[in-house]
Amino acid sequence: MLLARTWWMFLIRGVLALIFGVVAILSPATAFISLVLIFGAFAFVDGVFALIAGITAKSENWLWLILEGVIGLFIGVVTLIQPAAMGEAWLILIAVWAIVTGIFEVVTAIRIRKLIEGEFWMILSGLISFAFGVLVLLNPMSGAVAVGFIIGIYAVMFGATLIALSLRLRRHAA
Repeated sequence: MLLARTWWMFLIRGVLALIFGVVAILSPATAFISLVLIFGAFAFVDGVFALIAGITAKSENWLWLILEGVIGLFIGVVTLIQPAAMGEAWLILIAVWAIVTGIFEVVTAIRIRKLIEGEFWMILSGLISFAFGVLVLLNPMSGAVAVGFIIGIYAVMFGATLIALSLRLRRHAA
């Protein structure tokens, strides 16, 4: 496995993601713009490591790693240049996604109510999603707090899985 030679890059990416995730969970409201900047730096550094992994790996999946790296570099640069705009874009995107998801879940639950039992739970989850989206649009600061937690949880999970992958790859490196 040629990717196994770059196991340490996955480990570094995982550790950085874990650190970023813990910081985001501990101070989501007061550090929203800082969180955006940290995300930009993380995306940039992650993009660099993904590019290096893609360039040094001689497997059939190298193109996907390079593409991941280019996208990470692009998102990182845009975020570092315009952090307030990127933060606002995050909130609007998340709010619209939550509203649309909520509507679709309620509609789906109503349409399939004769086929399944417990459609109430799907309706409830749709209503919660819809309410969250509206709340974020009406009160962006609450969205900033929620975004901080969501990103923090995501980064911790992403980091843990990259660390697990790196340890597995390390066993195959020879």
